[in-house]
Amino acid sequence: MPDDTHTLEAEVLEALPNAMFRVRLKSQESKEVIVHTAGKLRRPRNRILLGDNVEVAFSPYDGDLANGRIVKRLE
Repeated sequence: MPDDTHTLEAEVLEALPNAMFRVRLKSQESKEVIVHTAGKLRRPRNRILLGDNVEVAFSPYDGDLANGRIVKRLE
């Protein structure tokens, strides 16, 4: 993961088709974002369920945090 990306904690609200999820950012309670799973999280053993806390990475070029990718499932 490049150093210029920034990550935020979020909670999974809804599972969407094609390994995409709707999450609510912890730092901005009213902000909901659609994200997809990244890289190794697409393996079958790694399940992301509703209510899970995840770490979401955003590109520095995405100024309004409209979409990102899940890089880690938090415990």
